[in-house]
Amino acid sequence: MPNVTFYIHAGHMPPDERLAELSGDCVELCTSVLEAELKNVHVIYVDVRHGHGHPVFVEVLYRLAASRTSAVIDQFMEALENAIVRRTGLMARIRCFGYAAPNIHARN
Repeated sequence: MPNVTFYIHAGHMPPDERLAELSGDCVELCTSVLEAELKNVHVIYVDVRHGHGHPVFVEVLYRLAASRTSAVIDQFMEALENAIVRRTGLMARIRCFGYAAPNIHARN
């Protein structure tokens, strides 16, 4: 963790080059702001059939840590929002969910 999943309206999906740049931004933010280990960062893009709302919905799942205070998460979300606009020109709804280590069961 963290896992950053972008749900993007299929008709607004940016070109691969832009997604690669946005992925780089996400990895940088996760490793610098959230202090995650590179091997634990995942960035995923999902084409969706859009119903209503923002053309991009971002879900960030991360492990709670003492260093990941509300101020740090706010800084992360602001920087992520700026990166999304810069790389795609789209406004996103961003939601972050922190989980305590004992509540996470995972493989690989």
